[in-house]
Amino acid sequence: MNLINKTAVSEFILLGFHTIRSVEIVIFVVFFFAYALTIAGNVTLIILVVANRHLQLPMYFLLGNLSFLELMITSTVVPKMLINMITGKKTISFVGCLTQSFFYFLMGSTEFFILAVMSIDRYIAICYPLRYALIMNNKTCFQFLLGSWVGGFMIILIPSIVTAGLPFCGPNIVNHFFCDSAPLLKLVCSDTLLAENIDFGTSCILLLGSLFVTTVSYMYIIIAVLRIPSAQGRQKAFSTCVSHITVVTLYYGSSIFIYVRPTKGNVLNFNKMGTVLNTIVTPMLNPFIYSLRNEKVKVGLRNVLKSFLNNETKNFKNIDRIKK
Repeated sequence: MNLINKTAVSEFILLGFHTIRSVEIVIFVVFFFAYALTIAGNVTLIILVVANRHLQLPMYFLLGNLSFLELMITSTVVPKMLINMITGKKTISFVGCLTQSFFYFLMGSTEFFILAVMSIDRYIAICYPLRYALIMNNKTCFQFLLGSWVGGFMIILIPSIVTAGLPFCGPNIVNHFFCDSAPLLKLVCSDTLLAENIDFGTSCILLLGSLFVTTVSYMYIIIAVLRIPSAQGRQKAFSTCVSHITVVTLYYGSSIFIYVRPTKGNVLNFNKMGTVLNTIVTPMLNPFIYSLRNEKVKVGLRNVLKSFLNNETKNFKNIDRIKK
């Protein structure tokens, strides 16, 4: 009963970028087009993986799931942010805020597991090419995917429960454009040391643990690639990893800066920039990073476009015949 009386906040105000209206409109336009490009790129990549039989491989199955997670992460945060910018009404309900935070961290945590699994997939493909199809079969892929989702859920469960149980009795201004953990904890009217330590501990386990798996996988990959006698063979083997390494660098770099700190300090404005990288820039770039670096994806895209154009040509011819 005492906790209920203390939790008097029914809604939060998302401060956003806290700038003059004309600059906010410019930010809105930039983020709107970035979001539209993110949706178009990731949906296209998912359709390519599903529709093209040449992409029915574990690597592209995982890539399709990564694109789905990117869509969910950005859609959890960006639409609400855009609505707040254009309307000027920057409120979000207490339940809505906690729900947004939960799904953002669920999708983000699952993505780290998927990135680690993708590094394992590349390790098996390069170090055990003859056994790759046997090891990375449909059952194994499904188990990896299920494990990633379960792992993502379990890693954020305790921090989410702890945060939801804290008393929020004012003020209610969140110094961010979404309900991130650090600015939320600053609004709690009780000791937050336990909650901050739990956040820090789970962030370390998730980020550094999955990064360790990725790093070890690539150490073995590098060793295997260096043993390939021809320079062309080494280049071909390592080229399949470049896209993944690029995404890992972008995603881990910003996330470790934001979340793997014992205390958050007064760096929330820098956190906003890091979160923009995670929620807008990286999801927008991922489809292009993978499609521009992967020949099979480019071939699949050309085939889909060719098929679409052929169908449109046939439709026009049928219309002309009917008119005649």
